[in-house]
Amino acid sequence: MTSATEPTEPLSVEQLSATTLLRFATAGSVDDGKSTLVGRLLHDSKSVLTDQLEAVERVSADRGQDTPDLALLTDGLRAEREQGITIDVAYRYFATARRRFILADTPGHVQYTRNMVTGASTADLAVVLVDARNGVIEQTRRHAAVAALLRVPHVVLAVNKMDLVGYQESVFAAIAEEFTAYASELGVPEITAIPISALAGDNVVEPSANMDWYGGPTVLEHLETVPVSHDLAHCHARLPVQYVIRPQTPEHPDYRGYAGQIAAGTFRVGESVTVLPSGRTSKVAGIDLLGTPVDIAWTPQSVTLLLADDIDVSRGDLLVPSKDAPPTTQDVEATVCHVADQPLTVGHRVLLKHGTRTVKAIVKDIPSRLTLDDLSLHPHPGRLAANDIGRVKIRTAEPLPLDSYADSRRTGAFILIDPSDGTTLTAGMVGESFAAPQPVKDEGDDDGWDF
Repeated sequence: MTSATEPTEPLSVEQLSATTLLRFATAGSVDDGKSTLVGRLLHDSKSVLTDQLEAVERVSADRGQDTPDLALLTDGLRAEREQGITIDVAYRYFATARRRFILADTPGHVQYTRNMVTGASTADLAVVLVDARNGVIEQTRRHAAVAALLRVPHVVLAVNKMDLVGYQESVFAAIAEEFTAYASELGVPEITAIPISALAGDNVVEPSANMDWYGGPTVLEHLETVPVSHDLAHCHARLPVQYVIRPQTPEHPDYRGYAGQIAAGTFRVGESVTVLPSGRTSKVAGIDLLGTPVDIAWTPQSVTLLLADDIDVSRGDLLVPSKDAPPTTQDVEATVCHVADQPLTVGHRVLLKHGTRTVKAIVKDIPSRLTLDDLSLHPHPGRLAANDIGRVKIRTAEPLPLDSYADSRRTGAFILIDPSDGTTLTAGMVGESFAAPQPVKDEGDDDGWDF
């Protein structure tokens, strides 16, 4: 594969395996330049192939443009190119010598809020774009609220089109201060503001010569250095059982293993574990990782656990440390984003999928619908339409071991499914909506413009 810019040596398998992975999502209002930023990021980091760039140059020339429209690198649907907007979530995969990236480019329209929820649900970081000429607008606050709801740990405010305001520091400072105050009230734990021009490339990959007053990182530098490692010692260890391995062969006549991907935390041989929802207990007799016995395994490794006792464990069960077992319940209270075109109503019979377990459930109440514009609550709406975010109370047919979404974004999340056709109806987050507000850093502690 050939790079579109100057030739560079591809990363070796050893280099890739040594780098960490960052999942991040982008969000911004229509015409804020979000797709251009993503295209510039891919282009200037030498992550664009020659044939991709040639296709973009060809389409741009057909439109009468003198330079390639880098937004076309992500706006792949015909309707997106014709209208000049982003409609669906576009995933891009690229890597530098320091880190690997999975990028979710999400739409900016109000009616595509569900798409942003999808893209940001697994993100470690969200990049929220703002047009420097318009400042913080209603849609900006909406995107900050969604990032806070989904507990995205890092948010980057990219103040774009600084070239159209004369690269003025005062314009950037006012926008950064307003957004930081709002996002901090929502409980966003870390906010970094960066002034950029995606079209010209200022502070995207290379530092800008036009903004010598800014001393912080470029967008790529921040993406490469933001911490994404999790303190495994403080995670709630969880293993949703996906498959029971029982070969019953002459070589392995008594082998019984419980396979799945560790959703959070760490498991060790000799540790006492509980099977939920049954409550049966045993000890970890062995851990197989890629066919090799190990003494310890952690998220997100896919492993097979062997237990010391022959107890009933099946797909959908959850293995947890006995000293750190979540409560099981049939009454679920959660914040949800409704993603289906058909509304969710009180009395709606659904399937609830949590981890590898799917159970029957019924919507008992919809206490409120959240208005993201001003974070006000509309009490007892009775239904949630597409893109609505609200609180729900659900009764399940069987008990479920649920963590709070604040404690675990994996085991605190679920989806509601239409039992008639398997359509995903709603994405849910167990527990409180927003995190506790975070104190705004004192200006004396700032490094450049790192809010």
